Amino acid sequence: FTFSPSKALILKHRGEENMWVNPEDVLLAGALWITERANPYFILQKRKGHGDGGGLTGLLVGTLDVVLDSSARVAPYRILYQTPDSLVYWIIAHGTSRKEITEHWEWLEHNLLQTLSIFENENDITTFVKGKVQGIIAEYNKNHDVKEDDDTDKFKEAIAKFRKLFGMPEEEKLVNYYSCSYWKGKVPRQGWLYLSINHLCFYSYLLGKEAKLVVRWADITQLEKSATLLLPDAIKVSTRTNEHVFSVFLNINETFKLAEQLANIAMRQLLDNKGFEQDRSLPKLKRKSPKKVSALKRDLDARAKSERYRALFRLPKDEKLDGHTDCTLWTPFNKMHILGQMFVSTNYICFTGKEECLCSLIIPLREVTIVEKADSSNVLPSPLSISTKNHMTFLFANLKDRDFLVQRISDFLQQTTSKSYIERELTGSLNSSDDEVRMLQFIRSLGSESERQFNLNDNSVPTATQALMTMYRQRSPEEFNPKLAKEFLKEQAWKNHFTEYGQGVCMYRTEKTKELVLKGIPENMRGELWLLFSGAINEMDTHPGYYEDLVEKSMGKYNLATEEIERDLHRSLPEHPAFQNEMGIAALRRVLTAYAFRNPNIGYCQAMNIVTSVLLLYAKEEEAFWLLVALCERMLPDYYNTRVVGALVDQGVFEELAREYVPQLYDCMQDLGVISTISLSWFLTLFLSVMPFESAVVVVDCFFYEGIKVIFQLALSVLHANIHQLLGCKDDGEAMTVLGRYLDSVTNKDSTLPPIHHLHSLLTDNGDPHPEVDIFKLVRSSYEKFGSIRADVIEQMRFKQRLRVIQTIEDTTKRNVVRTIVTETAFTIDELEELYVLFKAEHLTSFYWGGSSNPTERHDPSLPYLEQYRIDVEQFKGLFVLLFPWANGAHSDPLAMRFFRLLDQNGDALINFREFINGLSVLCHGDLTEKLKLLYKMHVLPGECVRMQFTGACVSVGKRDGKSPRGMKKLHTPDYRHYLKLWNQEAKPKLENTKEMPKLNQTQFIELCKTLYSMFSEDIAEQELYHATATVTSLLLEMGEVGKLFTCPGSNDHNQESKLETSQPDKGDEDCEQLPPMQDIKLEDSSPKDTGTSSAMLISDDETKDDTSMSSYSVLSAGSHELDEKLQCEDIADDTVLVGGLPHSTSIDKDWAITFEQFLASVLTEQALVQYFEKPVDVAARIINAKNVRKVGRTLLSSSDYEISLSG
Repeated sequence: FTFSPSKALILKHRGEENMWVNPEDVLLAGALWITERANPYFILQKRKGHGDGGGLTGLLVGTLDVVLDSSARVAPYRILYQTPDSLVYWIIAHGTSRKEITEHWEWLEHNLLQTLSIFENENDITTFVKGKVQGIIAEYNKNHDVKEDDDTDKFKEAIAKFRKLFGMPEEEKLVNYYSCSYWKGKVPRQGWLYLSINHLCFYSYLLGKEAKLVVRWADITQLEKSATLLLPDAIKVSTRTNEHVFSVFLNINETFKLAEQLANIAMRQLLDNKGFEQDRSLPKLKRKSPKKVSALKRDLDARAKSERYRALFRLPKDEKLDGHTDCTLWTPFNKMHILGQMFVSTNYICFTGKEECLCSLIIPLREVTIVEKADSSNVLPSPLSISTKNHMTFLFANLKDRDFLVQRISDFLQQTTSKSYIERELTGSLNSSDDEVRMLQFIRSLGSESERQFNLNDNSVPTATQALMTMYRQRSPEEFNPKLAKEFLKEQAWKNHFTEYGQGVCMYRTEKTKELVLKGIPENMRGELWLLFSGAINEMDTHPGYYEDLVEKSMGKYNLATEEIERDLHRSLPEHPAFQNEMGIAALRRVLTAYAFRNPNIGYCQAMNIVTSVLLLYAKEEEAFWLLVALCERMLPDYYNTRVVGALVDQGVFEELAREYVPQLYDCMQDLGVISTISLSWFLTLFLSVMPFESAVVVVDCFFYEGIKVIFQLALSVLHANIHQLLGCKDDGEAMTVLGRYLDSVTNKDSTLPPIHHLHSLLTDNGDPHPEVDIFKLVRSSYEKFGSIRADVIEQMRFKQRLRVIQTIEDTTKRNVVRTIVTETAFTIDELEELYVLFKAEHLTSFYWGGSSNPTERHDPSLPYLEQYRIDVEQFKGLFVLLFPWANGAHSDPLAMRFFRLLDQNGDALINFREFINGLSVLCHGDLTEKLKLLYKMHVLPGECVRMQFTGACVSVGKRDGKSPRGMKKLHTPDYRHYLKLWNQEAKPKLENTKEMPKLNQTQFIELCKTLYSMFSEDIAEQELYHATATVTSLLLEMGEVGKLFTCPGSNDHNQESKLETSQPDKGDEDCEQLPPMQDIKLEDSSPKDTGTSSAMLISDDETKDDTSMSSYSVLSAGSHELDEKLQCEDIADDTVLVGGLPHSTSIDKDWAITFEQFLASVLTEQALVQYFEKPVDVAARIINAKNVRKVGRTLLSSSDYEISLSG
C-alpha cells in the first residue's frame, strides 16, 4: 500500500533538494493515496490525512504511517509512472511540499511527455523513463559533489524524518531509532524513539494527537532498565524535573546500551570537554546490507567493543579492535587445546578462553617474528603458528577465515615494522643489553643534570638508576632467617612458573598465575610484574625516551600543580628511609612533575604522591612514571582530577555493593555517614594510607593483576569482619576508630622488611590494640566471600553512579554561582538559577552544533565556579533576543554586540555568568538613570571594531554606577542585601561619576540615534516614541552647536576627543597621552599589533536600508563644517550610512560634543521616553518564553515552530 523506501534518495546541497528517487514498483497505487493530477504516463498523488480535511481516514492513515515507520510522514507527495496498459506503477519522485512536487511534475510535462509519444513499445518507454530518472540523480550527484556515505538509504529516510519532526540542524547526527511505546500517565503511545548524539527524542501520532519529546543527554540524571509486572522490559529516563518510561522494544538490550553510551559521551563533555568525533576509518558497509544501521551506530559499537577489549587485556587507551574470531589455542603446559576467542588489533593479538580463568594471552606485534599457516589435519584444522622474539611459539587452530586473518595480521605487522624502523633511525640501534643499560644510565645522568638545575637547594643531588627499595633495603642481622627463606621459595616458585608458562608480556596467564599473586609477589620481582600485569610495559616499550623528554621539558616550569607537588613531597611515605633524603624526594618530584606536564587536565591531586612513592620503591623511575600513567588514565579513571569524580563514582558503587552484600550493616553505615568517609581514603590510595606499608603492597599486587574489583572485595571484607562492632557504634567517630584499629592490625608476616611505623596507627586512641590480622588470609577471604563481583557489573554500576555524581557536581556549581552573586543583584534565587540553566544551555548548544569560538576555551571545570561556563558574542546574541527588554527583531544584533563589548571586561571575547547578570540586571531592575547611562556608555565605545579590547575602567558595568563587577567579588556584607541602603550609599559617587563620563562626539551620537530608532520599531507606542526621539535629537543637536561657542580654539578638548574616536588605530596612543579627560576609555587595541584582528563594525547599507523610520530626519544641521577629506576617507567606511542619508562628501563636525547630563536632561523632557525606559519588566515571563524556545537548544527555533510538551 506504500512504496518501499529502501532506494529512496533525498539529496541536500546548500538548501536545494533533489526529490527524484530510483524507480521502484508499487502494486496498489490507490491505497491510502489521493490522485490530484494525472496524464497518460504520470500520476501526482497526496497522502490521505496530510493537510486539512483528512477526517477519520486521515487520522488512521497518519497513525499507521507513524507506527509502521512509513516514509510518507516525511514525503506526503509522490509522482508515479505507469504505462497505459500496465497494472504496475513505478514511483519516480516524492516531495515534502506541494510546491516542490509541482516543480517536478511540470518538468516531466515539459520535457518527457512529447518524447514518450515517439516510442511504440511499452517496455522501451519504461526503460527510457527509469534510465532518465537515474541519469538525473547521477547528474545531480556529480554537479553537487554528493559523496557516497556509509548510511543505508533506509537510514537516510529516518534522518530526514528526524530533522523535520524535531527541527534539528544538520550538525545533529542521528545514531539510531527504535519502535517503542512511551507512557504518558497510564496511557502508552506507540511511536519511534530517536537517539542522536546529543538528544533523546520520541514522536507519536495517534488519531490526530501528536506527542513529541526531546531530552538532552546532558540533562539526564538517571538511566536504567526497569521491570514490573505491567512492564517487564522498560527503560526509565529521569531528568531533574521529569521521569519518562519507554517500553515494548524489539531489542531492549541494544537500545539501552546505545543510550548508555550516548549519556556517557554527554557526561564526558560536562566533565572535561571531550566531545564526540566520528571515526572515519571504519570499513565501509556493504551496499546490499539489509540492516538499517547508521555509520555512527557502527562507530559507537566499535568503540564499545574496543573499550571492553582494552579493559580485558590492559592495553593502551588508543588501541582499536579490528576483529575477533572463535578458535582454539594449544597450551603446552597442560597439553590441551583450549576453546576461546582470538582478538586482533593494530598492535596486538590477544586470546582469552571461554572460561576466563583457564588462560589468557597477549602477543604484542612488536614481539612477533613469524606468522605462518601450518598444514591442516583432522586434529588441527586451519592452524596458525605465531613465533616471537623470545623463542615462544603459539599455535592457534579452528580458525574460520584463516587466509583473511593472516592477511590482516601481515598488514598490521608491516605497519609495526615500519614504525620500529623509524624509531631505530631516530634513537640509534642498541646492540646488547649492556648497551641498553649504559644508554639508560647516560639518559639518567642527563636527568640528574636537569635535577641539579631545578633543585636550587642542593646542586649535587644524586639520581637513582634503580628501584629505591634495592638501595634502602635494611635486613635483619641474621642472614638466613625463616622470612628470607620463605621469600627465596616465593622467588623460586615464580621462576618455575616463568619456565613453564613463559616470561614477559607473552606469558600464558592462568589460574596458577593468580594463585601466585595472592600469595604475594617477591620484593625483587614486584616492579617487573606490576609493569606486566598493569599493561604499563606496553606503553613504556612503545615510547622510548618519552619520559626523559618530559622531565627535561617540565623541569623549571612553575604552576599551581608544581606548587602543590612541592608542598606534598615531604608528606609522601615520610616513615620510609628512602624518602628521608633528597634522592628519593628528587625522584618523586620528577615523576609527579612529568605527569602533571603530560596530563594538565589532572595535573596533580593529593594521594598521587603516596601512590607514586610506593611505585618508586619497587620500580625504576621511568617504570614508576608509566605505572602512574596506567593508574591515572586506565585503571582508576577520573580518580585524580580536581574533583576526584572517579573516586566519588566508586564510592557510590561501593554503597550499592554494601547494600547487596552486607545488607544488615548498610542502613547503620548510612545513618553514621561512614561509607563516604572511608571509601575516599581507601580507594584513592589503594589502602596505602590506612594499612601498614608491608601489608598494603600486597593489596597493590592484587590490584595490578585484577583491577578495581580487588579494592571493592577487600573493603567489603573489612566491613564484614567488623560487622558486630560497627552495629554497636553510636557515631561516625566510634565507627572510624573500630575500622582504624582493625586496619592497623593487618600484618604481613612474610615481609623481609623491618617494621615501619604506620602513620595512621599514631593517630588512633590508646585503647587495646586489635588482634593481628594476616593480610594473605584477609585477601583470600575477600575472594571467597565476594569474588563473584564481576568487572562488567562494576562498569554498569559506575555508569549509573557517574550520571548521579556529575549532575550533582553541576547542581553544586549552579548553587555556588547563584550564592556568590545573589547579593549583587535584584534577581531572586529562583530567577538566577533559571537564568544560569539558560546560560549553560547556550554553551552546550554551541558545543553540539558549533560556534564562533572553541568550546574548550569557554568551559574549564578546573576554574572557579563563576568562570567555568562562558559564552561568546554569537551565543550572547541568542540570549539577548530572548531575555533583554531592548531587543527587537532584526535590529537586535548591532545593539547586542555593543552590549557584549561593554560587558566583556578582560577583552577575551567571552563573558561569564556574573557579567551577563550585571548587564541584564540593569535593564530589568535598574532605574531610568542607570539604563540611560548604560545606553550612553555603549556608544562611547568606538564603533570600528567588533572584538576590540578595552581596559576595565571604560567597559565595566557595575550594579549602580558603572564600577567594575570584578570589584564586587567580595560583596558579601549584609549592606549589599538591602538595596535601599545601597542606593543611599552610592548617591554621591553617582553624581561625581556622571560628570566624569566622557563626552559623546558626533559620530557616536549618530550611532546612538540609530539605536534609539531601532529599539522602538516594534513597540506599541512606536509613533510617539519616534516623535519624542526626534525632539530630543533636535534639542541635543542645538546643545552641541551651542557648546562649540564656549570651546577655546587653543585647547579644544572636544576636537581632540573627536580625533581620538575617529582616528586610525596607529594614532590612538598619541592622542590618549594628550587627553586626561579620556583616560576612562583607553583603547587596548590602539597599538599597531592589534589592528590586524579588527573588523569593520559601522552599520552598513544592508543593515539600515529597510529602516524607514530614519528617512524623515537629518542628524547634521545645515551649518556643517567644511569637508575634511582626511577624515572622510580614513574614518568613514564607504558603505557607512549616516542617519538621514548624510552624503559621503559631508564631513563630521569634530568640535561638536554632548555630555551625559545633557543627554539625560533631554530624555527627561519627553514623557514617552521616560515611560519606555521606566516600563517594568516581567522577568519570569521572559524566562518562561526563553525556556520554551530553548527546549531543543536550537537558536533559530521559536516557540511557535516547535512545542516540546505532549499535546492531547
